[in-house]
Amino acid sequence: MSPAPRVPGPPCTGCDTGNNRREFVGELAAIAAGVAGALGISPGRAAALSIDLAHGLSVRGDEVAYGIPAPDEVVIDKDHEVILARSEQTVFAFGLSCPHEKTPLRWQEGLHRFQCPKHKSRFQLTGAFEEGRATRSMDRYRIRREADKVVVDTGKLYREDQNRDEWIAAVVRL
Repeated sequence: MSPAPRVPGPPCTGCDTGNNRREFVGELAAIAAGVAGALGISPGRAAALSIDLAHGLSVRGDEVAYGIPAPDEVVIDKDHEVILARSEQTVFAFGLSCPHEKTPLRWQEGLHRFQCPKHKSRFQLTGAFEEGRATRSMDRYRIRREADKVVVDTGKLYREDQNRDEWIAAVVRL
């Protein structure tokens, strides 16, 4: 038994059915530019941000491996709640959340710092606390180099105020 033939209904009033794919993509780009503008990012700047979303290359227990970031690059792995940051020849691995109330931190490329969107605490690229409601620097994961990768131990998160020596040592020098 074949399906019944489709009978077109009355034309949609108020709908512009004349849009083609090119017009749709143009409208989508305009929306994206509007969102970037609302976030304080110019469309040109949004395309040039040195921030990447990433997934670990491999996982062994609590250890996650990543490619070495480019100089002054920030890489965020939301799945493992890791921020990788490289300042010149040093790589850091931070917890994704602000040490104050665990709100996910944001990288502000133009200002070259991290900021908590909730209470505006600010942190340097090294994770060092600058100002705001937080009372300590960003938490660092234990990190080591393995060939052309860095390996982050997500089971070892150090707080500057409780594990200062480990926090200071939680870096990879290239």
